[in-house]
Amino acid sequence: MGDWGFLSALLEKVQSHSTVIGKIWMTVLFIFRIMVLGAGAESVWGDERSHLVCNTQTPGCENVCYDWKFPISHIRFWVMQIIFISTPTLVYLGHVVHVIHQENKLREELKRNPVAKSPKYSDEKGKVIIKGSMLGSYLTQLFIKILLEVAFIVGQYYLYGLLMQHKFHCDQKPCPVVTECFMSRPTEKNIFMVFMLVVACVSLALNVLEIFYLFCKRITRKKHKNREIMYTHESRYPLPLSVELEPVN
Repeated sequence: MGDWGFLSALLEKVQSHSTVIGKIWMTVLFIFRIMVLGAGAESVWGDERSHLVCNTQTPGCENVCYDWKFPISHIRFWVMQIIFISTPTLVYLGHVVHVIHQENKLREELKRNPVAKSPKYSDEKGKVIIKGSMLGSYLTQLFIKILLEVAFIVGQYYLYGLLMQHKFHCDQKPCPVVTECFMSRPTEKNIFMVFMLVVACVSLALNVLEIFYLFCKRITRKKHKNREIMYTHESRYPLPLSVELEPVN
């Protein structure tokens, strides 16, 4: 887990600048992806090439069959998945740090000049308010994460399928005939494959849900703002009272 320390520290900084659903997504990433991958999956897979057994005595046949069946190991595939999916969030963090730095300068300028421009996207505690350009940046990283999640889910299916078979047939050269190869601990590996696939689908659903949450929140905020404008307009410019005069006899 020490290898993930730097990435985890950076992602933790994003939590204070995310929505509630974004914090849940981060928790799923930490516990069910990074921790499970580091604590369990690496020990289950190990050196798969040395554990592969093929019914052949031809030199190089087992190496070729393993490379044909598994062009990339599961562990490296999931490590790439976590890194690629975390990258848009880290880019958003860079934007947040830049905005906070710029608006801290505005606060210093505001102390010297009361008519200077006020900060727009952050409060006094340094927490970013997701609106305007920050909302656009946040939505962009969500859309990119959705595309990456879908790409890796489809990639896992086409590379390995849904489940790993305990044996497969290989007819790659230099194997002289169709050779049977047997995998080690296929049932245990299938559990991890299904688990990582389910977690990826949950993360994808959380990203989609967060987009709807942000749009609904924006619509609600806009309606509330329009209501305040109408109330202010009515209080400044009250409608004239219509008085009906009774006829004098």
